[in-house]
Amino acid sequence: MRCPTCKTEIDNGPENRYRPFCSERCRMVDLGTWAGEGYRIAAEDQGETPSDDEATEPERIMPGQRNRKIVH
Repeated sequence: MRCPTCKTEIDNGPENRYRPFCSERCRMVDLGTWAGEGYRIAAEDQGETPSDDEATEPERIMPGQRNRKIVH
């Protein structure tokens, strides 16, 4: 088995406390990629379009959250 981050060959046994990664560093790199939205899970297009109310609703910006739209 190979580490998903650095591709180093690793032992997948229970003695490898970082599995499926080779080290704490690779595990944290992977976590950072998820947190930074570097990975995406594909979704099937369901062909739905926003209703007229959703399409014309103004963008709401909360204090401290500039340029972020609140989704209900």
